[in-house]
Amino acid sequence: MQQDPDVIARPPEALIGDLNPQQAEAVQYRGPALLIGAGAGSGKTRVLTRRIAWILTQFGAWPSQVLAITFTNKAAAEMRERLESLIGPVASRMWVSTFHSACVRILRRDGERIGLKSGFTIYDTADCERLIKLIANDFNFDVKRYTPRSILARISDYKNNLTSAREMLAQYAPDFKPGQRGYRVGRIGNPEELYAVVYAEYQHRLAAANAVDFDDLIVRTVELLRACPDVAEYYHRKFRYILVDEYQDTNHAQYVLIRELAGVDAGEHADMGAVGAGRVGPAWITVVGDSDQSIYAFRGADIRNIQDFEQDFPNAKTIMLEQNYRSTQTILDAANAVIAHNEGRKPKRLWTAAGAGEQITAYAADTAQLEAHWIAAQIKRLHTDDGVRYSDIAVMYRANAQSRSLEEGLIQARVPYQLIGGTKFYERREVKDALAYLQAIVNPADDINMRRILNVPKRGLGARAESQVTLHAQQIGGTFWDGVAHADQIEGMTARTLNPLMRFAQMMQELREFAQEHDAKPSQIVAEVLERSGLLEELKKSQDPQDQSRVENLSQLQSVAAEYEQNTPDATLAGFLETTALVADSDQLPDESQDSGKVTLMTLHTAKGLEYPIVFLTGMEQGTFPHARAMEDTSELSEERRLAYVGITRAKRHLFVTRAAVRAQWGRSAEMMPSQFLDEIPADLIDWKRKEAGMERMRSGWRANASHDFGAHGGWNDDEFDAPSSFGGSSYGSRSSYGSGSSYGSRSTYGSGVRGSAAHAGKVTTRRAPVRQPAQPASSLKTDNHLRIEDFAVGDKVTHDKFGLGTVVDAQDKGRNSVITVDFGSSGVKRLMLRVAPIEKL
Repeated sequence: MQQDPDVIARPPEALIGDLNPQQAEAVQYRGPALLIGAGAGSGKTRVLTRRIAWILTQFGAWPSQVLAITFTNKAAAEMRERLESLIGPVASRMWVSTFHSACVRILRRDGERIGLKSGFTIYDTADCERLIKLIANDFNFDVKRYTPRSILARISDYKNNLTSAREMLAQYAPDFKPGQRGYRVGRIGNPEELYAVVYAEYQHRLAAANAVDFDDLIVRTVELLRACPDVAEYYHRKFRYILVDEYQDTNHAQYVLIRELAGVDAGEHADMGAVGAGRVGPAWITVVGDSDQSIYAFRGADIRNIQDFEQDFPNAKTIMLEQNYRSTQTILDAANAVIAHNEGRKPKRLWTAAGAGEQITAYAADTAQLEAHWIAAQIKRLHTDDGVRYSDIAVMYRANAQSRSLEEGLIQARVPYQLIGGTKFYERREVKDALAYLQAIVNPADDINMRRILNVPKRGLGARAESQVTLHAQQIGGTFWDGVAHADQIEGMTARTLNPLMRFAQMMQELREFAQEHDAKPSQIVAEVLERSGLLEELKKSQDPQDQSRVENLSQLQSVAAEYEQNTPDATLAGFLETTALVADSDQLPDESQDSGKVTLMTLHTAKGLEYPIVFLTGMEQGTFPHARAMEDTSELSEERRLAYVGITRAKRHLFVTRAAVRAQWGRSAEMMPSQFLDEIPADLIDWKRKEAGMERMRSGWRANASHDFGAHGGWNDDEFDAPSSFGGSSYGSRSSYGSGSSYGSRSTYGSGVRGSAAHAGKVTTRRAPVRQPAQPASSLKTDNHLRIEDFAVGDKVTHDKFGLGTVVDAQDKGRNSVITVDFGSSGVKRLMLRVAPIEKL
């Protein structure tokens, strides 16, 4: 049995000696198809890496014959690091990557066979939305009714199901030809026709730009393997062992990709005399997953892939891992009890040898704001009294909209936190601008990025110049860059526009030559682009303090490029751009060994695969979690329950669950019922610090104990939590006026002010209304806070002296009277004149 001499040959006992019986069985299994049903915290990464080492040392496979796939760069890096400790430095040369990274490598090598040049650009979401907007403008359809995001979601569904644009056109718009000008989609009554036309045009323009989106990386690889039998044959011979982590999260396209790479349907017979998979026949497939953690249906994940594995691979073996090494038995019993309510699942019961641990702590707050303040107070207590590190604590929620009140609570309690899923580094405007230059250098056909940088920084090439170049490019049948390079041929173009265009073309040509000469040094190319383009100079000259942080971001981009050079033997500019394009949300999380000094806030979907000693599960109400749309849909409710299972099992030592009796929805206060998931947790596992909110206590007939329950100032006496006297700059929560202020929701939906009046035992307090001054238009005010509209973008966070934390949803440049629209959550959506608004950008 020949073996790679670079692989450290560990004896069998070294690979399985410290594993439990089920883990050891999974590592040693010898057969064509294996499903490892790995429960939460059951050590699946250890089993997967040990199995790879076993395949190399006991089956005699070479490292180049193994393909290991996972879902995030972080998970792939961890797997590679563990493998390196097991088999040596050879692990760094193995194909251990995400689906998308593996597909990029395949397409870079063989994509030209299906018309995709090796220097193709990978568009992120912002690039794709920009392309859809350009199509909408050319085809004259309403982007308010058919938003770019909704169209892209539909296109993603098509691609996840391997439905081509050609198929959609044949069914709904057979008369349309991609690239056709003057086609009026706006007249179409059937939305499916619009989606089909836009899908086809979108794919046509991606091809013209030599670009792909994320879904295309999978779809085009499947296309390549199906269209080119010799390429498929190469990978059938190359990859003899394919291992896939988080198999429950695969979509249909990824499922097909695995089968195509493995040659499952190629009709070849296996070499029965081989020790392992041999050299011919289908590759041996190992998948690791947990159907109870399938939570990405909204991204196209198909739980049937793991549920039907034994039908798809008739000779498959299933091994269940049920021993948990993460959580206490109390936490596991809660998770087991909740998930047991899902029908049609494989029986599995997590257990641990770690003991029962602490009970789950639960709290019912009156409002979302008071829920947040109670959580902040508990975190402060855990940190101050118990010595818990802030970085050991995570606060999780069902939807991003819930973070606003939680952030305000933590800010007021002076608890440091980090919000995962906010504006990412590579999505910041100045970083996107720099990357757009780099993309345009590598791929001149990339119209989206070329158009983005045409007038960045400002060089006198506005919308008119862009439209002239675009029209000329269409007339000559070329790309936008072709239009720029031949700008001197554009009729009617003035010298005022032509001169900066020619200077831009010359600069881009010189940058391209520089990049070719220094391709192995991306950091030097980044530095040259920042200097020659004027991006850095413009920011350095600015007097705006915000621009200083933008300079630091660009400096960080150069540092990232330098780090990439150091860690990548065959570094190239295209390779660097590839790594920036494939960064995921979870990749911004710090390593567990690092103390960030901050509490982590994130959605439950982002939390998948992570673990924390202390976890707060918030918003446990019907309509919040489970989500409102799951109330009448059994399959969606099952997915919500799996999400609850994931959330519960993120906690290692102590789990907190909280809910609010009143939560703002669509600008109005709504009463919320407790989540059914709380009822599914056995009562003896929960320690309720407050089981009913104030309104619920009164409705339950607790008036007999009013003298005991009510405080002297009209609030419930809670030993665990004392609400602050001021919230968000208003009188919200002030004990003397609680229940009487108009800023507290809608009086008709929340006890009609009963709580405040009852506390004062019938005493009536009158207030003299102030004399109102005649209103004057905001535009006539002379106040100026010196904020600039250019510094505000959709998604930015701001704080307002009265309304608290908000998110910018629109920005309108009207000169001195510029306006931003901000969503302040329960305070509603507000239009603010920028120069007079008492706001601060975070």
